Amino acid sequence: MKDYKKYFKIEAEVEDIYTALTNPITIELWSGYPAVMSTEPDSEFSLWDGDITGKNLEFIPNKLIKQAWDFDEQTEPSIVTIKLHPDKNFVSVEVRHTNIPDEAFENIVQGWEEFYMGTIREFYENE
Repeated sequence: MKDYKKYFKIEAEVEDIYTALTNPITIELWSGYPAVMSTEPDSEFSLWDGDITGKNLEFIPNKLIKQAWDFDEQTEPSIVTIKLHPDKNFVSVEVRHTNIPDEAFENIVQGWEEFYMGTIREFYENE
């Protein structure tokens, strides 16, 4: 198992980034895929047409999102914690993803950097 942690600097308001991560309509706008998402703890979520699924664990509006991501036959949960740190003209998005299966690690890193946070950055910075 491997862990991943990275900060992403996005020129946007903290409320916009929180919405981009938690509102299914906004997720569909930037990802291009329907999403199942709720800010209710213990609710299930599905992104990218079911490529990413799991359970929502905790939310603090405009500050924190915590989820358990599903990986086939994994006994320990893979936990994603996203913290939003507002700054003058941008938001620092701290992504910490723990217990990633070794065989999925490279794809997960690419997913976070290109398709997840990279796409959100493009969505807000190219408005």
